[in-house]
Amino acid sequence: MNEGDLRILERRDFQSLIDALRHAGYRVLGPVVRDAAIVYDEIRSDTDLPVGWTDEQEGGSYRLKRRDDAALFGYVVGPQSWKKYLFPPREKLWQADRTKQGFTVHEEPVEDVPLAFLGVRSCELHAIAIQDRTFMPVDPHYRARREKLLLIAINCGQAASTCFCVSMNTGPRARAGFDLALTEVLRDGIHHFLLEPGSEKGASLIRGLPTRPATRENAAEIDRAEERATAQMKRSMEPGAREILAKNPEHPRWEDVASRCLACANCTMACPTCFCSTVEDVTDLTGDHAERWRSWDSCFTLDFSRLHGGSVRTSTKSRYRQWLTHKLSSWYDQFGSSGCVGCGRCITWCPVGIDLTVEVRAIGGAGGTHGTH
Repeated sequence: MNEGDLRILERRDFQSLIDALRHAGYRVLGPVVRDAAIVYDEIRSDTDLPVGWTDEQEGGSYRLKRRDDAALFGYVVGPQSWKKYLFPPREKLWQADRTKQGFTVHEEPVEDVPLAFLGVRSCELHAIAIQDRTFMPVDPHYRARREKLLLIAINCGQAASTCFCVSMNTGPRARAGFDLALTEVLRDGIHHFLLEPGSEKGASLIRGLPTRPATRENAAEIDRAEERATAQMKRSMEPGAREILAKNPEHPRWEDVASRCLACANCTMACPTCFCSTVEDVTDLTGDHAERWRSWDSCFTLDFSRLHGGSVRTSTKSRYRQWLTHKLSSWYDQFGSSGCVGCGRCITWCPVGIDLTVEVRAIGGAGGTHGTH
């Protein structure tokens, strides 16, 4: 980043950013408070944002509470990820109708309105990049949405107790993969946003806003926010997790965690990178109309690994081992990176508070085979 590219947008002018996005034809999606959580939905006004709200997270626990200021982005991450907009939980792929010549198949069109994600954390930028590697080469529905997407990041100024992005090299500061990055500054009566362009689309957006140049002291606020969030993280992923899991398929800890795991699939539903799905073909009563639907699935469900002779993974132990080993180890072989970005959602939204950082450490400890670091 060139220091001269950094601009300041005052809090009172934040609505101008939303208006500019909408005027450019984007459907703006961002954080809102609903059902006692911060989730993602359409944003039309800055008052739709979670003004003055924060979250407290721990293993199996999530609570909203009021802040003592009017921060717009003073929370961490909630139960939903941006995945639901690029890879919807349920989506029609095509439909077919009987004709005199046979069947005519119609591909389901993708909504043509481009999306703008407002308030994307660094860990979530990395998650989107991981899903890009999974879907962009093979999925025209994902690709159509992704190619029109505008990404506005928000640098984290605080961390939840379940965050461990620093140890995954995915945050807390957004360094790439965005069109525009924001840093919210609240101190001594000041409330403004530092705007950093990450693409020409982002730079063009800034030029239409009522901003002013930032100083070197203003730029230092980004470093201070990063340092503050980093200092608050109490969890970390064990170095060498890839080798630890690959070399310990029969470690006794797998039985231990299986005795606690409910195989409920909450972790995979909340995860911003999990991509397991199932496909269902349905017809009407006449047999003249058929549809193919894709829905999210999970490696924790018994039917997911069912083949013609039955389920391949019949035990909770085998399914948890598959999930964790794929996520942190064999994902490298497929996609060249870990499948985990350290957002901590799987810890927060696990009903029994299973912590994957603890499980990896236990498997790599006494009785385990350590990987090379």
